[in-house]
Amino acid sequence: MTSVDDAVATDSGGAGHPAGPVRVDLVFEPGSRQVRVPHGVTLFDAASWNGIAIDSTCGGHGTCKKCKVRVLDDGADPPSSLDARAFTHEELRQGWRLACRAQALRDSRVDVPPLVTRPKAATVGVGRQVILRPAVQKRYLELAEPSLSDQVTDAERVIAALDDLELRVDLDVLRTLGRVLRAADYKVTAVVVDDVLTSGRRFGIAFDLGTTTVVATLLDLATGTPAAVASRLNAQQPFGADVISRISATMLDPAALDRLRTLAQETLAELAGEVCAQADADPAEVYEVALAGNATMTHLVLGIDPEPLGMAPFIMATRLFPEVLAADLGIGVHPRARAVVFPAFGAYVGGDITAGLLASGMDRDARIRLFVDIGTNCEIVLGNREWLLATAAPAGPAFEGAAIRCGMRAADGAIEVVTMTPDALELTVIGDAAPAGLCGSGLVDAVTGLVRLGLLDPSGRFVPEEQAGARAPGLAGRLTRLGEERVFVLHWLGAPGDVAHSIYLSQRDVRELQFAKAAIATGWRILLEEAGLAPGDVQQVLLAGSFGSYLSPANAIRLGLVPEIGVLRVVSAGNVAGEGAKMALLSLRERAAGLALLEEVRYVELSDRADFNDRFVAQLPFPG
Repeated sequence: MTSVDDAVATDSGGAGHPAGPVRVDLVFEPGSRQVRVPHGVTLFDAASWNGIAIDSTCGGHGTCKKCKVRVLDDGADPPSSLDARAFTHEELRQGWRLACRAQALRDSRVDVPPLVTRPKAATVGVGRQVILRPAVQKRYLELAEPSLSDQVTDAERVIAALDDLELRVDLDVLRTLGRVLRAADYKVTAVVVDDVLTSGRRFGIAFDLGTTTVVATLLDLATGTPAAVASRLNAQQPFGADVISRISATMLDPAALDRLRTLAQETLAELAGEVCAQADADPAEVYEVALAGNATMTHLVLGIDPEPLGMAPFIMATRLFPEVLAADLGIGVHPRARAVVFPAFGAYVGGDITAGLLASGMDRDARIRLFVDIGTNCEIVLGNREWLLATAAPAGPAFEGAAIRCGMRAADGAIEVVTMTPDALELTVIGDAAPAGLCGSGLVDAVTGLVRLGLLDPSGRFVPEEQAGARAPGLAGRLTRLGEERVFVLHWLGAPGDVAHSIYLSQRDVRELQFAKAAIATGWRILLEEAGLAPGDVQQVLLAGSFGSYLSPANAIRLGLVPEIGVLRVVSAGNVAGEGAKMALLSLRERAAGLALLEEVRYVELSDRADFNDRFVAQLPFPG
């Protein structure tokens, strides 16, 4: 079997901004189930997103013609060419349509027949079911050979065989199309973008381009399942641990931008090779990649000058990026593989948050939810399916171990969990290693334990020795001094009493955590006030990112990092940026929904608020 090799490509259809109203109200019968969905999505997706099953065996690709629904109240749009083949004239007049072709363009009632089969779907994100409709498709074709009586052109012959798609043929494909068809006796596999897929392996790679860590997931686009996952440190690390350091590097040395771009692209290329090797996949079988990263990382990997991001008024070169090939990102996969680059809301609420919101489904949930991605720059989003507010708070590097005396990244030897009672202390260390330092989750645990036992007062100061002995007799000996500074020893290294060579928590470390906590709490409190809500109105908190996966919900509440709600309502959302990137590869409709978020989220800038400093200072104390 010979491949036409990307011979036919369609316009993806879902890549632009929605026209008309941002949201449409639909009522699905029977049961009068009311849902609110983005304008322009198909009725099939609108139902699937909200747990309403519509019959389908092709997963909404338009080939099985089983997803029959009736649009009531004269709300049906003109029938598509596929509708005309699936229904009689009278049925079309009565409002019958294929749900995978009918768009939600106005408020309507939709009658759904009883379910016979289930659509092909994958579970992605925070419990999200995604109906598989990837942009990358393959179809096997057996074409009639031309003759003197049949002089149809090669391109028209292929297009006619794919008559359920609206196709265009690229110039680079036309250059070799005739030779490929004749060499294969007109039996070929056409690689297309959008719609039908019947045979052949095809993969996509979802990248989470983090400032510290980059994660790649190889997806089988036929099944929606991950074939391989790999991660590694961002090779830009020598230029600094945070985005400001890397922006500064480009300002000080014009050559640094090209070097940073090269390092980021090398990281992506190495990960692509690694996941393909793990799955025994040919890189040429990867036809699309998706990339989610913060605004600075995205600018750098594309070679766009990031300097305006680093100074007021913090302006991006663009929110939406032009069509990019994987080759433009230095990734050695199929030479014409496209790259989906997630857009950003602002300089400090980037494409990783766009992807995270898509994966969390915040724009489809009736509950008031708070999304918090904790890191050096903490992104916060509040809202539900009716409205969304976003902001960014400068939390600083404490959660990543930087600026902490004995801090380190979450690697082998890092203390990740600290459990305290008045009489004992227990440490959990990453990997089969002796304690070597303290990572972010361990820092939060340690400070929470000291506050709970009364060894730290609400202002963040260590209490006097006599009070420590009365409140926690088994730990009082760990509260000591290093020079003039008071410290709490977590693990003795070397001789007892050798504080300088031990792992300890200093008074300054506690202050660093207080500053981070205050910035985050100020951010979400301002969003609540903007929405006219109180902390108790928050029905769920999503802790996003790798740090959020390890942070104790109870300790996050105890320190005031998140609102004081039931501990079971604080949920680790995991790597939602990577999950959103996977969704963009698996479904064109989800990709369009991610773009629609740009019009639905209102950004609230904190840096120009006159009251921010006073609010920040008010949040420095630990809750009593």
